[in-house]
Amino acid sequence: MVDRAHRRTVWRVVLVTQLCLALVTGVAVALAYRHVDRRIDEGPPIDYAGRAERPEPQLPTGALNILVLGTDERACDGCGIDRESGGGGSDVTMLLHVADGRRAAYGISVPRDTLVDRPDCEVDGEVVPGARDATWNEALAVGGASCAAAQLEAVTGIYVDHYVVVDFGGFKEIVDAVGGVEVCLPAEVDDRQHGIHLDAGTQVLGGEDSLAYMRQRTSTPNADLGRVRRQQAFIASMIAKVLSARTLARPDRLVSFASAVAGSIQADPELASVSEVVDLAGSLRHARLGKIRFVTAPVVELPVGDPNWGRVRLTDEAGALWRRVADDRPLGDLGRGAISGSRPGGSKADAAANGLCA
Repeated sequence: MVDRAHRRTVWRVVLVTQLCLALVTGVAVALAYRHVDRRIDEGPPIDYAGRAERPEPQLPTGALNILVLGTDERACDGCGIDRESGGGGSDVTMLLHVADGRRAAYGISVPRDTLVDRPDCEVDGEVVPGARDATWNEALAVGGASCAAAQLEAVTGIYVDHYVVVDFGGFKEIVDAVGGVEVCLPAEVDDRQHGIHLDAGTQVLGGEDSLAYMRQRTSTPNADLGRVRRQQAFIASMIAKVLSARTLARPDRLVSFASAVAGSIQADPELASVSEVVDLAGSLRHARLGKIRFVTAPVVELPVGDPNWGRVRLTDEAGALWRRVADDRPLGDLGRGAISGSRPGGSKADAAANGLCA
């Protein structure tokens, strides 16, 4: 009788302990959820203005286009690699297309110095005037993410479902939260003018060096085009790191990563909450994001003597690429030289010219 009573007491203690642990865990998760949720900055809605045809209403797993922008505003101490005051333009412009069914995706980068006709756009009831032969990255500076999305739609005819703006000031925290990101450089980078030194070979970069790697462009032959390729390789490597067991199996690292991301981004109203991000992530759970391919919009450099020498323009092949996206089709032959994971794509010479290991 005593043993039976003793066993009941033990089971009561175990049950109460488990309930208390569950309650404490639930409260901790709820507090963390609220903490992260409050850190996401809600931006203005996208100004569609009838420029791109909205697809028919789709299931939660329908095709999706997300515009990702990296800002060079540099409002924080040490955010810029060049210690100058940025103009708030987009150092990174990437359209992420997720295919119908949410099982495949690819990213398309647009060089920041691409010349386009920027359309008028409306923000908070005020019209931001457009301009002819404007550089691509100016749209974010003059009108914010809403105007950047409107520009992409006007130029490409692609409907943008969401946008996300990543602040480079918080980018360093994001990288550090996942324990650094692996990159490979074919040669040493020693840019004393901007205080950048990176060793040759495969290495894991922390936040500070990662920002320098993402933005550095003066010591490579292809300047902006080379920087775009390095950005793609870095993002592919970071995705692989986030999806790896080293991150997913570490709750502390996941919380740090989520908090760093939330504190460093602005998103459109439909995406600017943890619940929406969680729902989006859930819809992508079967996607092969570790094999995502990245390409650069086809451009041609303007020749010496042209008033806009040093800039680039989109080619006719870019139009074919935009149609692939609008029709929710794979890259196919337009994916030549695409970067996937840690693979640079293209020839060894191309990789080395763009600051990547072959």
